[in-house]
Amino acid sequence: MARWDLGIAGLALLAVMALAFGLVARLIVGRRMTRWLWLYSAAAYFLAGILVSEVWFGWATEAELQPNIDGLSFDEVQLVTLAGLLAALTARYVLRRKERAGGASRKPAS
Repeated sequence: MARWDLGIAGLALLAVMALAFGLVARLIVGRRMTRWLWLYSAAAYFLAGILVSEVWFGWATEAELQPNIDGLSFDEVQLVTLAGLLAALTARYVLRRKERAGGASRKPAS
C-alpha cells in the first residue's frame, strides 16, 4: 500500500497555489460564469495537485523529484497549473463565441 508523505508545509503551499489559481481562473473567464468559479477551480486544483504529487509521482524518492517541498512534488504539480490554464482559456473562448453568436440574433430593446 502506498504511503503518503505530504506534510503540513506541502499541504499549505498547495492550498495557497490552489487559491491563487482559482483567482487567476476567475480573472481569465470573467463574470460570464458562476461567481463561485474561483472556489470550484481552486478545489479541483487542490485535489488534482494531491493526485499528481502523491499518486502519479508518489513512487519517486525525494532525491529524484526536485524541488520537493515537505513531500509536495512542486514541479509535477505545475502540470496541473498548465492543464487548468488551458481549460480556463478554452472556457473563455467558448463563452465569448456564444456571446457573439447570441448577440447578433437578439432583438434590440424597445
